[in-house]
Amino acid sequence: MTGAPQFSGLTRSRRSPQPDSGSQRRPRADGQSPRADGPPTPRGRQAEAERNDGLVLDAAREIFAERGAAAPVSAVAQRAGVGMGSLYRRYGSKTELLQHLCTLAMQQAIDAAEGGLAAENAWSGLAGYVHSCVAQRSGALAPLAGTIPVTPSMIDTSRRSRELLGELVRRAQREGSLRPDVGALDIAWLIELFGRRAPGSGGSGDDNIVERLLAIALDGLRAPGASPLPGTPPASQAYEKRWRVPLTGP
Repeated sequence: MTGAPQFSGLTRSRRSPQPDSGSQRRPRADGQSPRADGPPTPRGRQAEAERNDGLVLDAAREIFAERGAAAPVSAVAQRAGVGMGSLYRRYGSKTELLQHLCTLAMQQAIDAAEGGLAAENAWSGLAGYVHSCVAQRSGALAPLAGTIPVTPSMIDTSRRSRELLGELVRRAQREGSLRPDVGALDIAWLIELFGRRAPGSGGSGDDNIVERLLAIALDGLRAPGASPLPGTPPASQAYEKRWRVPLTGP
């Protein structure tokens, strides 16, 4: 499912600013505190809106991962601790919220893949990518496949994500650290499995369970494999097909 835009710092004047007769700086009309240099700091309503948006996205990921696309938006607002008005001011519909969640998850995977490709050791880069995606629960939204329309932005982001994952896989295989019969989508579906909730009651021991099982799974990916994998690597067509929304009506 992808970072945030960066603000370039304002150039500091060569001359020291003169005091304004002891008067304090006036607040800006946009709610941000005035500063001589550096990025503007969100204040007031803008800061509150950003906090609420983060709460909504975290709650939505949990709710829809647990209950699927049929979960009501009211459950998201309740878990986030915000009103329905705050939610709908940012997202015009439930579908829009779900589409944004999916795009965000894929962009996070892209960021993780770029970090993995920057690692000197190909296996460390691939393993780091898997750990990062599992920690972000990138696969938790997989149950939404086939339930919402796919936007052009979602398609482009998904393809970029899979291209980078493919390069991570090929790089590790060229290094000889990843078994040759593993495909990129094997890794993607592995992340989906681990991105869902771990066994147990949701207590503090769940993270330990995930880490142990993930370590076992990663060892199974290393070359040489103990035994050949059955069948053939999954194709990209199978991945894309499940996201198509079935037509209904006459």
